Amino acid sequence: MLKVAFAPVYKYELPEGHRFPMIKYELLPEQLIYEGTLRDENFFHPEALSEPTILLTHQKEYWEKLKTLNLSKKEIRNIGFPLREDLVQRGRYIAQGTIDCAKFAQQYGVALNIAGGTHHSFADRGEGFCLLNDIAIAANYFLKENLSKKILVIDLDVHQGNGTAKIFENEDRVFTFSMHGAKNYPTKKEKSDLDIGVPDKTEDEAYLKILRTTLPNLIDAVQPDLIFYLSGVDVLASDKLGRISMTMEGCKERDRIVLETCKLHNIPVAISMGGGYSEKIGTIVDAHANTFRLAQELFF
Repeated sequence: MLKVAFAPVYKYELPEGHRFPMIKYELLPEQLIYEGTLRDENFFHPEALSEPTILLTHQKEYWEKLKTLNLSKKEIRNIGFPLREDLVQRGRYIAQGTIDCAKFAQQYGVALNIAGGTHHSFADRGEGFCLLNDIAIAANYFLKENLSKKILVIDLDVHQGNGTAKIFENEDRVFTFSMHGAKNYPTKKEKSDLDIGVPDKTEDEAYLKILRTTLPNLIDAVQPDLIFYLSGVDVLASDKLGRISMTMEGCKERDRIVLETCKLHNIPVAISMGGGYSEKIGTIVDAHANTFRLAQELFF
């Protein structure tokens, strides 16, 4: 059975430009159930992540400031939305959801989080709408518990996974691969194990050719026993923050390439949703829903 993590969605208001990305967390599961892709029993509700597990990845000083809401104005500004206790707590549920998804992926081949992909969070700070780095937290947990020996992070969000890259820069057991807009946020890129920056206005054919060429060779070289996939849909031409020009069909084909490759090599894959900022909320939801539809189609 396809297992999907669903963290609590609090009724908070964000600045006008950021409301759509928050609404998607409520609308996406409703759409997947309505169309029959998923049923209520596919969803599970993670517990809040424990502090010891948070501290496997994040520095204690940062976590103490975060949980007591004592970040500076500059630190809050870098995060990009108001600092609130419910948002911090939601981050704990999301990160635990990614850990749980990885466990379910080891059992069923794939599992997905209706959230996550908070790859701009560093060990000592948050950035770009990201407080706690769910994939980094999950990867460190799996290494500590000897549940995995070699992890591959496939980050196909349009923005470089700078926080994840920095966290694992000296960890040979985690290989970070980020394919992103070369001129997009963040201005200062960190060094992933493999970075591929694509030009503005890149369309389906060029993007997918790079991915098809890169991914099989990468898996052969890295030999991972677990994959975390960040499937951001801000690669769409309609995305307000994306700057590259993929179609809905191209974005879906991107997901198909990743999932079919994972299945072919029998590598469990835990998927975090990542970004999506198209003008129409229906476009965002449909693009994210494609990832879940493919997981159901290919694995079950």
